[in-house]
Amino acid sequence: MATNTLTIDCQVHCYERNRPERPWIGFLQGPDEVTGDDMVAAMDSVGVDGALLISPFSMYRYDASYALEVYDKHPTRFGLIRPFDPHSDSIEEEMADWTGRPGVVGARIMLGAEPFEADHPGINRILDAAAQAGVPVNLMCSTKLPLFGELARRHPNTQMVIDHVGIAQPPEPPAPEEPFADLPNVLALAELDNVVIKISGACTLSHQPFPYPDIWEPLRQIFTAYGLERCLWGTDWTRATKVLSLEQGVEAFRVTDQLSDAERSVLMGGALSEIYKWAPGAA
Repeated sequence: MATNTLTIDCQVHCYERNRPERPWIGFLQGPDEVTGDDMVAAMDSVGVDGALLISPFSMYRYDASYALEVYDKHPTRFGLIRPFDPHSDSIEEEMADWTGRPGVVGARIMLGAEPFEADHPGINRILDAAAQAGVPVNLMCSTKLPLFGELARRHPNTQMVIDHVGIAQPPEPPAPEEPFADLPNVLALAELDNVVIKISGACTLSHQPFPYPDIWEPLRQIFTAYGLERCLWGTDWTRATKVLSLEQGVEAFRVTDQLSDAERSVLMGGALSEIYKWAPGAA
C-alpha cells in the first residue's frame, strides 16, 4: 500500500459570499463564505497539508472560476476538480481545456442532478473524455449506486471515484435511523477494478458523539472490500458544519485504534496521491 507522510483531504469546498458579480445558483450547507484564505487557515489549524478543492455545484453549477482564483493564490495546497455538464455540446473541448490548466486533477459528475440513465450520451462522453485526458472522475451517486456500477462497467479504462462513501449524508443532525442501509450496494462496487471510494463525510453518519465509534464497523467492511489503497479520507468541509467541527472530522481518524499508523498513512493521503497523481507542495 502507498504510504505518505502528508495529510490530504479528498474533498473541500471554497466559495465567496453571494454577490451579483458571481451569484449563487443554489445553496450549500455551511457558512456564508469560505474563501481560499479561510480554508488554508482552517487546514493549517488541524494539520492538513493539502486538499482536493471541488468547485461547489450547489452554488456555481459548472462555473469553476472561483476555484481557479483560489488555486492561483494557493497553488501548493489544492488540486482542482469541477463538475461537467452532461448536456453540453462541447464536452471534449471543455475537458481538454480544463485538464490542461495547472493544478487540475479531475472532473465530477452529479448523477443525482436529474434522472440519468446509463446510456445518456453526455455522461458517457464525459467519462470517455476523462479517460482520454488521464484524470479520475468523481461521481456524486448516493442512491444511484446501481447506475454508477453500469457506467463503471461501460468505461473500464476510466478511473471512477464514488463520492461520500456512496451514502446519502445529512447536512444537520440527526443521522438517519439506518445510515448505512445502502452498504451492500457500496460493497458490491468493490469488484470493479476501476472504482475507488471517498471516505468523506463519514462522521456525519454517526449516532454517537466524537470520536464516532459506531462508524467503524461499516467502514471496516468497506476497507476490507476495496483495500485501503482504494479508499480516500476526507471531510467534505464545509457541508458538515452543523454536525461536527473540522477538527473533529480530522481527529476522529487520528485518535481511533481501528487504524494502524501505516493504514492511517494510506487512508489519509497515500492512496489519494497515487490515484490523482498529485500531492500538495508543488505548484
